[in-house]
Amino acid sequence: MRKLRTITVIAGLLFLLTASAQNKQAASGTNEIEPLPRDLQIQLALSALPPHLRDNATIYVLNPDKGFEVARKGTNGFYALVARTGDDTFRGSWPFTKYRDDILYPISFDEAGAKAQLRVFFDAAEMQAKGTPPEELKKIIQERYTTHHYKAPERAGVSYMLSPILRTYVNPEANDNVATANVPHVMHYGPNVSNEDVGGASPTREQLQYFSEHGRWQASPDPFVILHGPHGYFIQFVGVAERTAINKEYEEMLARLCKIKEVWCLPQ
Repeated sequence: MRKLRTITVIAGLLFLLTASAQNKQAASGTNEIEPLPRDLQIQLALSALPPHLRDNATIYVLNPDKGFEVARKGTNGFYALVARTGDDTFRGSWPFTKYRDDILYPISFDEAGAKAQLRVFFDAAEMQAKGTPPEELKKIIQERYTTHHYKAPERAGVSYMLSPILRTYVNPEANDNVATANVPHVMHYGPNVSNEDVGGASPTREQLQYFSEHGRWQASPDPFVILHGPHGYFIQFVGVAERTAINKEYEEMLARLCKIKEVWCLPQ
Protein backbone atom coordinates (compact mmCIF):
# COMPACT_ATOMS: atom_id res chain seq x y z
CA MET A 1 0.00 0.00 0.00
CA ARG A 2 2.84 2.38 0.91
CA LYS A 3 4.54 1.60 -2.42
CA LEU A 4 1.31 2.35 -4.28
CA ARG A 5 0.97 5.71 -2.51
CA THR A 6 4.55 6.59 -3.42
CA ILE A 7 3.96 5.78 -7.08
CA THR A 8 0.76 7.86 -7.04
CA VAL A 9 2.55 10.85 -5.51
CA ILE A 10 5.40 10.63 -8.02
CA ALA A 11 2.94 10.36 -10.90
CA GLY A 12 1.10 13.40 -9.61
CA LEU A 13 4.29 15.43 -9.35
CA LEU A 14 5.33 14.44 -12.85
CA PHE A 15 1.92 15.50 -14.14
CA LEU A 16 2.17 18.91 -12.44
CA LEU A 17 5.71 19.49 -13.74
CA THR A 18 4.70 18.52 -17.28
CA ALA A 19 1.62 20.75 -17.18
CA SER A 20 3.69 23.65 -15.84
CA ALA A 21 6.25 23.24 -18.63
CA GLN A 22 3.50 23.06 -21.25
CA ASN A 23 1.80 26.18 -19.86
CA LYS A 24 5.11 28.06 -19.85
CA GLN A 25 5.80 26.96 -23.41
CA ALA A 26 2.32 28.02 -24.51
CA ALA A 27 2.71 31.41 -22.84
CA SER A 28 6.08 31.90 -24.47
CA GLY A 29 4.64 31.05 -27.86
CA THR A 30 1.85 33.57 -27.32
CA ASN A 31 3.97 36.42 -26.00
CA GLU A 32 7.26 36.04 -27.81
CA ILE A 33 8.02 38.13 -30.88
CA GLU A 34 10.48 37.06 -33.54
CA PRO A 35 13.28 39.65 -33.37
CA LEU A 36 14.66 41.39 -36.41
CA PRO A 37 18.13 40.37 -37.62
CA ARG A 38 20.53 42.09 -35.23
CA ASP A 39 22.21 44.32 -37.84
CA LEU A 40 18.84 45.38 -39.24
CA GLN A 41 17.45 46.09 -35.78
CA ILE A 42 20.44 48.29 -34.96
CA GLN A 43 20.23 50.15 -38.28
CA LEU A 44 16.49 50.72 -37.83
CA ALA A 45 16.99 51.96 -34.25
CA LEU A 46 19.69 54.43 -35.32
CA SER A 47 17.50 55.68 -38.18
CA ALA A 48 15.38 57.38 -35.51
CA LEU A 49 18.26 59.79 -34.83
CA PRO A 50 19.71 62.57 -36.99
CA PRO A 51 23.07 61.60 -38.58
CA HIS A 52 25.28 63.58 -36.21
CA LEU A 53 23.97 61.69 -33.15
CA ARG A 54 24.14 58.11 -34.45
CA ASP A 55 27.81 57.22 -33.96
CA ASN A 56 27.90 57.85 -30.21
CA ALA A 57 24.36 56.91 -29.16
CA THR A 58 23.51 53.98 -26.91
CA ILE A 59 21.66 51.24 -28.81
CA TYR A 60 19.30 48.66 -27.32
CA VAL A 61 18.25 45.42 -29.02
CA LEU A 62 15.33 43.21 -28.09
CA ASN A 63 16.01 39.84 -26.49
CA PRO A 64 12.61 38.05 -26.57
CA ASP A 65 13.58 36.01 -23.50
CA LYS A 66 14.53 38.99 -21.30
CA GLY A 67 13.60 42.34 -22.83
CA PHE A 68 15.91 45.09 -24.06
CA GLU A 69 19.69 44.72 -23.75
CA VAL A 70 22.52 47.12 -24.53
CA ALA A 71 24.04 46.39 -27.94
CA ARG A 72 26.40 49.35 -27.76
CA LYS A 73 26.99 51.78 -24.93
CA GLY A 74 27.18 55.35 -26.17
CA THR A 75 28.64 58.56 -24.84
CA ASN A 76 26.45 61.39 -26.14
CA GLY A 77 23.38 60.96 -23.89
CA PHE A 78 21.03 59.67 -26.60
CA TYR A 79 19.38 56.25 -26.63
CA ALA A 80 17.74 54.38 -29.52
CA LEU A 81 15.72 51.19 -29.92
CA VAL A 82 12.99 49.52 -31.97
CA ALA A 83 9.97 48.73 -29.82
CA ARG A 84 7.70 45.88 -30.87
CA THR A 85 5.11 46.83 -28.25
CA GLY A 86 5.04 50.62 -28.10
CA ASP A 87 3.81 52.92 -25.35
CA ASP A 88 0.71 53.82 -27.37
CA THR A 89 -0.48 50.22 -26.80
CA PHE A 90 -1.49 51.33 -23.32
CA ARG A 91 -3.69 54.23 -24.43
CA GLY A 92 -7.47 54.08 -24.57
CA SER A 93 -9.87 51.49 -23.17
CA TRP A 94 -9.85 49.07 -26.12
CA PRO A 95 -8.99 45.48 -25.13
CA PHE A 96 -5.41 44.41 -25.73
CA THR A 97 -5.91 40.67 -26.18
CA LYS A 98 -2.97 39.59 -28.35
CA TYR A 99 0.63 40.68 -28.83
CA ARG A 100 1.12 41.82 -32.39
CA ASP A 101 4.17 40.70 -34.35
CA ASP A 102 4.03 43.54 -36.89
CA ILE A 103 4.61 46.66 -34.76
CA LEU A 104 7.78 48.60 -35.66
CA TYR A 105 8.44 51.58 -33.41
CA PRO A 106 11.93 53.09 -33.92
CA ILE A 107 12.40 55.77 -31.28
CA SER A 108 15.17 57.65 -29.48
CA PHE A 109 15.40 59.77 -26.35
CA ASP A 110 17.76 62.25 -24.75
CA GLU A 111 18.76 61.89 -21.09
CA ALA A 112 15.53 63.41 -19.75
CA GLY A 113 13.40 61.12 -21.89
CA ALA A 114 15.49 58.07 -21.02
CA LYS A 115 14.79 58.65 -17.31
CA ALA A 116 11.05 59.09 -17.85
CA GLN A 117 9.53 57.91 -21.13
CA LEU A 118 11.94 55.08 -21.98
CA ARG A 119 11.12 53.18 -18.79
CA VAL A 120 7.70 52.21 -20.17
CA PHE A 121 9.26 50.49 -23.20
CA PHE A 122 11.70 48.57 -20.99
CA ASP A 123 9.02 47.43 -18.54
CA ALA A 124 6.63 46.33 -21.29
CA ALA A 125 9.30 44.27 -23.08
CA GLU A 126 10.48 42.65 -19.83
CA MET A 127 6.98 41.69 -18.69
CA GLN A 128 6.09 40.40 -22.14
CA ALA A 129 9.25 38.25 -22.11
CA LYS A 130 8.21 36.81 -18.74
CA GLY A 131 4.88 35.68 -20.20
CA THR A 132 2.56 38.36 -18.85
CA PRO A 133 -0.77 38.14 -20.74
CA PRO A 134 -1.40 41.22 -22.92
CA GLU A 135 -4.57 42.34 -21.13
CA GLU A 136 -2.75 42.13 -17.78
CA LEU A 137 0.24 44.06 -19.14
CA LYS A 138 -1.98 46.89 -20.34
CA LYS A 139 -3.71 47.06 -16.97
CA ILE A 140 -0.38 47.16 -15.09
CA ILE A 141 1.09 49.90 -17.27
CA GLN A 142 -2.07 52.00 -17.13
CA GLU A 143 -2.13 51.71 -13.35
CA ARG A 144 1.49 52.84 -13.21
CA TYR A 145 0.60 55.89 -15.25
CA THR A 146 -2.35 56.62 -12.96
CA THR A 147 -0.27 56.31 -9.78
CA HIS A 148 2.56 58.41 -11.27
CA HIS A 149 5.00 55.53 -11.10
CA TYR A 150 6.15 56.89 -14.47
CA LYS A 151 7.21 60.48 -13.93
CA ALA A 152 7.00 63.29 -16.47
CA PRO A 153 10.35 64.40 -17.95
CA GLU A 154 12.18 66.63 -15.48
CA ARG A 155 13.14 69.19 -18.11
CA ALA A 156 12.48 70.21 -21.70
CA GLY A 157 13.91 67.72 -24.16
CA VAL A 158 13.51 65.82 -27.38
CA SER A 159 12.61 62.42 -28.77
CA TYR A 160 13.66 61.86 -32.38
CA MET A 161 11.59 59.55 -34.57
CA LEU A 162 13.19 60.31 -37.91
CA SER A 163 13.01 56.76 -39.24
CA PRO A 164 11.36 56.39 -42.67
CA ILE A 165 9.03 53.69 -41.34
CA LEU A 166 6.65 53.47 -38.40
CA ARG A 167 4.01 50.80 -37.92
CA THR A 168 1.81 51.35 -34.92
CA TYR A 169 -1.66 52.39 -33.77
CA VAL A 170 -3.20 55.26 -35.73
CA ASN A 171 -5.43 56.67 -32.97
CA PRO A 172 -4.66 54.68 -29.80
CA GLU A 173 -6.91 56.82 -27.63
CA ALA A 174 -9.91 55.50 -29.61
CA ASN A 175 -9.17 52.05 -31.08
CA ASP A 176 -6.55 49.49 -32.07
CA ASN A 177 -6.36 50.24 -35.81
CA VAL A 178 -2.80 49.87 -37.08
CA ALA A 179 -1.06 51.31 -40.16
CA THR A 180 2.39 51.49 -41.73
CA ALA A 181 3.44 55.10 -42.18
CA ASN A 182 6.26 57.18 -43.66
CA VAL A 183 6.25 60.08 -41.18
CA PRO A 184 9.71 61.12 -39.92
CA HIS A 185 9.21 63.56 -37.06
CA VAL A 186 10.60 65.15 -33.91
CA MET A 187 8.78 65.22 -30.57
CA HIS A 188 9.43 67.73 -27.78
CA TYR A 189 8.23 66.87 -24.29
CA GLY A 190 5.03 68.73 -23.52
CA PRO A 191 3.76 67.55 -20.15
CA ASN A 192 0.23 68.70 -19.34
CA VAL A 193 -0.05 71.20 -22.18
CA SER A 194 -2.80 71.53 -24.76
CA ASN A 195 -2.80 72.70 -28.35
CA GLU A 196 -4.20 75.99 -27.11
CA ASP A 197 -1.29 76.42 -24.69
CA VAL A 198 1.38 76.11 -27.39
CA GLY A 199 -0.51 77.26 -30.48
CA GLY A 200 -0.76 73.77 -31.94
CA ALA A 201 -2.97 73.09 -34.93
CA SER A 202 -4.49 69.62 -35.19
CA PRO A 203 -4.51 68.17 -38.73
CA THR A 204 -7.58 68.97 -40.80
CA ARG A 205 -10.07 66.32 -41.88
CA GLU A 206 -8.63 66.46 -45.40
CA GLN A 207 -5.08 65.98 -44.11
CA LEU A 208 -6.12 63.02 -41.98
CA GLN A 209 -7.99 61.48 -44.91
CA TYR A 210 -4.88 61.69 -47.12
CA PHE A 211 -2.75 60.25 -44.31
CA SER A 212 -5.15 57.33 -43.84
CA GLU A 213 -5.08 56.52 -47.54
CA HIS A 214 -1.36 56.99 -48.23
CA GLY A 215 0.45 56.44 -44.93
CA ARG A 216 2.12 59.87 -45.14
CA TRP A 217 1.25 63.54 -45.14
CA GLN A 218 0.72 65.24 -48.48
CA ALA A 219 2.28 68.36 -46.99
CA SER A 220 3.61 68.45 -43.45
CA PRO A 221 0.96 69.68 -41.00
CA ASP A 222 1.69 72.34 -38.42
CA PRO A 223 2.99 71.06 -35.05
CA PHE A 224 0.41 69.80 -32.57
CA VAL A 225 0.16 68.00 -29.20
CA ILE A 226 -0.26 64.23 -28.96
CA LEU A 227 -0.71 61.85 -26.00
CA HIS A 228 -1.98 64.64 -23.75
CA GLY A 229 -1.03 64.55 -20.08
CA PRO A 230 2.23 64.23 -18.11
CA HIS A 231 3.77 62.22 -20.95
CA GLY A 232 2.51 64.32 -23.84
CA TYR A 233 4.54 65.48 -26.82
CA PHE A 234 4.56 68.48 -29.12
CA ILE A 235 5.14 66.81 -32.48
CA GLN A 236 6.60 68.31 -35.66
CA PHE A 237 6.94 66.42 -38.94
CA VAL A 238 9.79 66.98 -41.38
CA GLY A 239 9.07 68.52 -44.78
CA VAL A 240 8.39 66.59 -47.96
CA ALA A 241 11.92 67.19 -49.31
CA GLU A 242 13.52 65.99 -46.07
CA ARG A 243 11.26 62.93 -45.99
CA THR A 244 12.20 62.06 -49.56
CA ALA A 245 15.91 62.32 -48.71
CA ILE A 246 15.46 60.02 -45.69
CA ASN A 247 13.63 57.47 -47.84
CA LYS A 248 16.48 57.57 -50.35
CA GLU A 249 19.10 57.11 -47.64
CA TYR A 250 17.36 54.00 -46.32
CA GLU A 251 16.21 52.35 -49.57
CA GLU A 252 18.13 49.15 -48.82
CA MET A 253 16.86 48.91 -45.25
CA LEU A 254 13.27 49.48 -46.34
CA ALA A 255 13.62 46.77 -48.99
CA ARG A 256 14.85 44.28 -46.37
CA LEU A 257 11.93 45.04 -44.08
CA CYS A 258 9.45 44.75 -46.93
CA LYS A 259 10.89 41.34 -47.83
CA ILE A 260 10.52 40.07 -44.25
CA LYS A 261 6.89 41.11 -43.84
CA GLU A 262 4.49 42.47 -46.44
CA VAL A 263 2.84 44.92 -44.03
CA TRP A 264 6.29 46.52 -43.57
CA CYS A 265 6.28 47.68 -47.19
CA LEU A 266 5.73 51.44 -47.33
CA PRO A 267 2.39 52.44 -48.88
CA GLN A 268 2.65 53.63 -52.48
